[in-house]
Amino acid sequence: MLVHLRHLRADLALPAIQLGAIALALRLGPGPGSLAALAVLLGSGLFGTLRALRHARLIADTPTARVASAAQGYTELQGRGAALAGDPLLSPANALPVLWYRLRIERRQRDGKWRLVSADTSDASFLLDDGSARCVVDPEGAEMLVRRCDVFVRDDLRYTQWSLIEHDKLYVIGDFATLGSAEVRTDTAAEVRELLAVWKADRPALLQRFDLDGDGEIGLREWEHARAQARREVRQRQAEALAAPELHLMRRPSDGRLYLISDLAPERIGRQYRWLAAFHAAVFLGASAATAWFAQIGVF
Repeated sequence: MLVHLRHLRADLALPAIQLGAIALALRLGPGPGSLAALAVLLGSGLFGTLRALRHARLIADTPTARVASAAQGYTELQGRGAALAGDPLLSPANALPVLWYRLRIERRQRDGKWRLVSADTSDASFLLDDGSARCVVDPEGAEMLVRRCDVFVRDDLRYTQWSLIEHDKLYVIGDFATLGSAEVRTDTAAEVRELLAVWKADRPALLQRFDLDGDGEIGLREWEHARAQARREVRQRQAEALAAPELHLMRRPSDGRLYLISDLAPERIGRQYRWLAAFHAAVFLGASAATAWFAQIGVF
């Protein structure tokens, strides 16, 4: 298995399943058990090949955009990592500031082997800055492909931490959305009607504010005054919204496409996915050949 892909859940699980199926087939020998193991190898090999090739094509076919001018939707960004304003995210292992971390804690057993005690992954957002603008990156649901790995041993505990830190090069592919002034509603008439409906629902407050002659009713002139005031408030809200800075956000696509955050160049990531596809294709072809051979000798 490729070293830098070991943190991706499916890319870790599939080879483990395949190795388990091979071990099971060798232990059971010819028969129904080996047939089931070959079926697992065929299915996982085909799935892994198609999945890795699909991801490689997405990375190769999605052009890199600039944050300030990126189209809404599935997008690829590259830039430098930065922290959001406020208290920094601190690593539980060494208390140093990080943008993201994944931490495994293992305890040494009497036989010298390490047993997993706990695993933790941060979910705090951080920024990607490409020089044109900044984009908030939400790591929830992302596949993290990260090179930096630090190991700390304290007494009988071993801490293994993968992390992203300030100014790291970042590559992100996922769903890009711009929030803020890009989504300001400009249907003034509709907003005025909605605001007036809210005022009418609270009659005591409406009378207190617009019953100028104190007769307990809102006359025509008083209602026109209320409408004019509603238009002023709506236009003020729109002006404030338009003046607000835009918020660019990268998040997990709702259609299930690859959401990847990495400190590797896209060319290298695509190459590793192609190697992974070749590995799964070899498993599939090997399982196909074994199935055909067993069938030929009449084992099944």
